[in-house]
Amino acid sequence: MASLSVAIAFGVRLLLVLLFLPFSALDKILNFRGAVGQAREAVHATAAATALILMGLAVEIGMSLCILTGTADRAAAFVMAGYCGVTALLWKQFWVPGDFWTGGQGRALFWDFLKNFALAGGFLLITFGTGAGTVENFLADPLGSTHPYATVDPSRP
Repeated sequence: MASLSVAIAFGVRLLLVLLFLPFSALDKILNFRGAVGQAREAVHATAAATALILMGLAVEIGMSLCILTGTADRAAAFVMAGYCGVTALLWKQFWVPGDFWTGGQGRALFWDFLKNFALAGGFLLITFGTGAGTVENFLADPLGSTHPYATVDPSRP
């Protein structure tokens, strides 16, 4: 039964980072020039756009691996939540096309915008836990692990 619990815990975390680790990061690597071009539209400077894409790659790969392995997973999930919010605000600006109510590009961007914030919520569940009492765990040890694959609650003696 313990192995099933570990598999489920890993599967849940894998589903949460699946968009970032293999797919988004790989897309940025294989289409680096296009990713920098897209970032340049948001920041209007090639050097800054390149730096943003490189930082994005580091976040997507590094934080996803931390979440999957349980290594400083709360801090990593906190970073990923922020990353989702920032990318929504920079690249999912549904208000810019001005065609939201007519069902144009703004409407499609709106759903992507909301999905980014929903993902942020999932990452914040790892960061803070599911209840008010578990928020203190993060505040007491932000770089600690939630010990996602322990079959016994590590906080209990």
